[in-house]
Amino acid sequence: MINDERLIWFKGNIIPVEEAKVNVLSPTSQFGANVFEGLRAYWNKADEQLYIFKLEEHIDRLLKSIKMMRFECCYDADFLRQSVIDIVKANKYKEDIAIRQTVFMDGFGSWSSTSPTDMFIAPIAKGRQYPPEKIGIECCVSSWERISDKSLSPKIKMGANYMNSRMGQMEAMRNGYDSTIFLNDQGKVSEGPGSCIFIVRDGQLITPPVTASILESITRSTILDIARNDLALEVIERDVDRTELYIADEIFLCGSAVEIVPVISVDRLSVGNAEKGSMTTVIEKLYFDIVRGISAKHKNWLTSIYEI
Repeated sequence: MINDERLIWFKGNIIPVEEAKVNVLSPTSQFGANVFEGLRAYWNKADEQLYIFKLEEHIDRLLKSIKMMRFECCYDADFLRQSVIDIVKANKYKEDIAIRQTVFMDGFGSWSSTSPTDMFIAPIAKGRQYPPEKIGIECCVSSWERISDKSLSPKIKMGANYMNSRMGQMEAMRNGYDSTIFLNDQGKVSEGPGSCIFIVRDGQLITPPVTASILESITRSTILDIARNDLALEVIERDVDRTELYIADEIFLCGSAVEIVPVISVDRLSVGNAEKGSMTTVIEKLYFDIVRGISAKHKNWLTSIYEI
């Protein structure tokens, strides 16, 4: 499908994407007053099926963001879930896609408005964020501090929060890096822009805790689950020092958008042998077997779009 011809779920209707309009004076336009989820769905050619990964978990997190933002919103989990399925099915996708589900502040209110709210759901054809021939990305430690629960809580997946990631990402790219890694207000490693971080040291898989100013990532929790229960790896959630990034054996970022991407250098210092590490490789393979429906064990994490 040509992405310009796709359909979008907008205010209860399925319409061509170019017909979906939001007023420039709405709080979502002026202040970034919206909450959202970024989902992935994967095409399994053998099954002739498109699988949305962990739809229920994304809906649950969206409802938590709505609550924390105090939006006056009447959507329940069943409606949010079915609306995603309806718009994906309407587009008849038979390829990997990304889905943006956004509940936004409409109308002409101020930055403190809590209503009216509405929603759009926009699927788009999307492959890997980085091309397959790229063995990994080069990162720097950002000069920008990660937002915290004392300022703009990273637990809320809110449009305005992503300006923090934007500032760090733009700085990194200006300086010749692919991406960046943020430290929190305690000087500990937090996360990347729109992604969580794992490091490997001495055979241990280590990631910052949810109290380290990170989004409570669905991809991160998936990796923790499969690393412990399927791969029997030693997994530790703890604070990570900046200098541990320089001496780690492996590093990778993860998230719905980036999926799993190896980091081969930090601040121009090579990570391990500057290539995808063995633990990252094993985790990545299992992750993609799961999200594509190849692994039968975790089919309960998938929502089928098409009736067989």
